[in-house]
Amino acid sequence: MKLIFTHPSLIVVTQAQASLEQQGIANHIRNQYAAGAIGELAPIDAWPELWVSRDRDEELARTLVDQAMSAQQEPDWSCHGCSNTNPDSFESCWSCGENRF
Repeated sequence: MKLIFTHPSLIVVTQAQASLEQQGIANHIRNQYAAGAIGELAPIDAWPELWVSRDRDEELARTLVDQAMSAQQEPDWSCHGCSNTNPDSFESCWSCGENRF
């Protein structure tokens, strides 16, 4: 098994995991419940970790996770209906429901 990715947010690690599962790469998350141990452990030691089951999947998995994380860094967009700012991942406005395009 190989450690592929770690992040302080379980949500972000779960998103990375989904990108691997879409490609059929066996994986699992460790430390998903470790946040309660912060204080006994250093915070970074309690971060959720994404591991691939087969060593041969490491390179592809790292590439997929890098792509997934870079896609999340796209700029926010402004709604044409109400001018509210929305994350790039939203297809419709969180405030008024107007479609993005």
